[in-house]
Amino acid sequence: MKGRVVALDEVNGRMAAALIVDGRLEDFLIDAGPDAPPPPGTIFRAVCDRPLKGQGAMMLRLPQGTAYLRQARGLRPGQPLLVQVTGYAEEGKAVPVTARVLFKSRFAIVTPDAPGLNISRRIRDENERVRLHDIATGVFPDAEAAGLILRSSCEGADEAEIASDISTMRDIAAQVMSERLQNSPELLVDGPNAHDLAWRDWDQPDVLADGEGAFADHGVHELIDALLSGRHGLPGGAHAYVEPTRALVAIDVNTGPDTSFSAGLKANIALAKDLPRILRCSGLGGQITVDFAPLARKDRKQVEQVLQAAFRRDAIDTALAGWTPLGHFELRRKRERLPVQEALKK
Repeated sequence: MKGRVVALDEVNGRMAAALIVDGRLEDFLIDAGPDAPPPPGTIFRAVCDRPLKGQGAMMLRLPQGTAYLRQARGLRPGQPLLVQVTGYAEEGKAVPVTARVLFKSRFAIVTPDAPGLNISRRIRDENERVRLHDIATGVFPDAEAAGLILRSSCEGADEAEIASDISTMRDIAAQVMSERLQNSPELLVDGPNAHDLAWRDWDQPDVLADGEGAFADHGVHELIDALLSGRHGLPGGAHAYVEPTRALVAIDVNTGPDTSFSAGLKANIALAKDLPRILRCSGLGGQITVDFAPLARKDRKQVEQVLQAAFRRDAIDTALAGWTPLGHFELRRKRERLPVQEALKK
């Protein structure tokens, strides 16, 4: 089917969401389950436990388990602190958190520690920016006390919907901030589930399929099976294998039946363009090593430029480390999601 389809359903009793563009799985979200670490976006009141000497970091106590906070200078043991989960913890490790808490919704982001009113730079029409500024100041007049960011999704959106979204985030932020100085660890705001994230972060689709049977109606189960197989087809018969291990994610690119002189370059460029989507749909992050198909040294720059352009459009932070002496390419990607394969097992 042509166009954008958002399907909301359940897999193994867990909320899941699929974004399909022209018949291809473009993004996939699934809840991690009750025994998994708290998802990114969860807000806690934590209590400082012990500093990590030489690292400038602090271990924190949560209602259940511990958290790890970087850049914790000036904090003391026993001090309460408002923190937000930034990614999924690796097994046996503390939950990564930040003290810079954000309250994020479809149209608005409230930033209590960063005052000021900002409008997404993607919105370039001056009349639209003026309209959004007027909406924001009408609902959020005191931007000097807490900050407000209007997201690019505001462009062309209904005024009442934007105002309602800002008002809701403003009230939630005020309620949470009023509880920040109590002394016991407490869960204050649950992280968003898969359906909430789809509503918040995906653009308006051509088709919204919601409810039991939505995945079956749009072939999502088959797309998930293909994703979990680890084999990803590329143009010209080339393919790549994506294999998560405990240490890293290994990716192997093969040219397939193409024996032409430029086969390796074509396969590598195709993989570079599609890599953000593959990692996003699979929920993979951490250290990633790509074993590209045989490639002349002079062509490495071209592949690297394609990678840079592809990840620039991806919302999840990814650092391109570069080429190794053996000719592999290394990346490091934020663990914003639990691997789909792992989520389905829990």
